[in-house]
Amino acid sequence: MQAIIFDYGEVLCHRNEPAWRDMLAVTALDVPAFESIYWRDRHQYDLGHFDGAGFWQRFGQHAGRTFTPAETRTLIDADVRMWTETDPIMLAWVAALQQRGLRTAVLSNMVPEVLHALRTEARFSWLSGFTHLTWSCELHIAKPDPAIYLHTCECLGVAPADALFLDDKPENIAAAEALGIHGLLFTNPAQLRRDLAARRWLQGYPLPEVPGAPPEGTDLLTATL
Repeated sequence: MQAIIFDYGEVLCHRNEPAWRDMLAVTALDVPAFESIYWRDRHQYDLGHFDGAGFWQRFGQHAGRTFTPAETRTLIDADVRMWTETDPIMLAWVAALQQRGLRTAVLSNMVPEVLHALRTEARFSWLSGFTHLTWSCELHIAKPDPAIYLHTCECLGVAPADALFLDDKPENIAAAEALGIHGLLFTNPAQLRRDLAARRWLQGYPLPEVPGAPPEGTDLLTATL
């Protein structure tokens, strides 16, 4: 492997549950209804076809509600908070890989307001360590469109077959693999560590440091007995 391409949401970050509950409270919807409407236009939002106010206006139309300007602002702010809680284990691993010289990229379906937070808040300075950052709302291309994967590989300067892609959505992994990119479905750092150790794709590079995990080099079968 010459490079690793990381999804952002649910890989480098995880949902902020208090922010999610704040959105539920403003919309006054139960969980199934909220989740169904939230994802209905999210892909278009990721593509940059409208801003946060437009997204929540559409949400309100689907829900049969009209949000006040103050409610819309609260929803936008909560949505940003929900997607800006980073995973310290993953960030530590990314830094370790970068220190060893491995090329790294972020390939994310990203909305404008969250991207603004990533670029303006000092706590996201770690993003500067990546070789390349691909954001869907800027390119108006989003996963699983093959073009966004090829764009990222080109900017990294690697062939698809020399890159590994991590994402939490099976359809995004399948799209990457169809192009010859190695893919791993991400669930959590511990599972990622096990999958990487089993495949031996990153020989010479560290694995994620997960509390309680067996030392690197431990035989997986022996470690489970």
